[in-house]
Amino acid sequence: MLSKNQAATMLTLQSSMNAKVDPNWVTARYPYLRAVAIEGAEAIEHHGWKWWKKQDKDLAQLQMELVDIWHFILSEILLRNSQNQAAPLNHLLNALKQTNNQQHIKFDNATYILKKLDLITKLELLIAISIARRIELAVFESIMHDCELSWTELFSQYVGKNVLNMFRQDNGYKNGTYQKIWAGREDNEHLVKILESLDPNIPNYKDEIYSALVSAYPI
Repeated sequence: MLSKNQAATMLTLQSSMNAKVDPNWVTARYPYLRAVAIEGAEAIEHHGWKWWKKQDKDLAQLQMELVDIWHFILSEILLRNSQNQAAPLNHLLNALKQTNNQQHIKFDNATYILKKLDLITKLELLIAISIARRIELAVFESIMHDCELSWTELFSQYVGKNVLNMFRQDNGYKNGTYQKIWAGREDNEHLVKILESLDPNIPNYKDEIYSALVSAYPI
């Protein structure tokens, strides 16, 4: 489960990223749960669902889709609790606690027992719930388990991707001067090595990632 520090770090990073995209993102009230539904459909594509042809599940891409989905879930939590600075963190921590004992979901006059559902059905349920403007972290956590992704791994991948996006923007990504390939490798490959070298439980995890990117980036 996420620690309080990890949850606070992700909410802070998401708020900063949303503000970089649009300084007025709170008043704009973008439909973040619609984005969850679309990303959920993309996850089904990476799993494979066509019974008339051979398809192989792409676990790495599924995990990446979950990280993207988490960006939008955090954004919706921030948006719904924007009236109080402490409210988003309290909301997220309480929602995470509820997932410990939540074995089923009630939706559309039906009860879904999560452990009896396959991954594609869970993704369909996530899509339906999101379209209905609901957040059910128990469903998301169950999907994470099926995709072999722990909360610690989600935190690490989320923070890494967020910090890299910020780093790109700070180094000319928007105006085209940013170098995406260093020493023969793309920046996301360098990021993977950096993440492997750091403990995601340290309080200044995001700052250490950024500092490592600065050290590695050619001036």
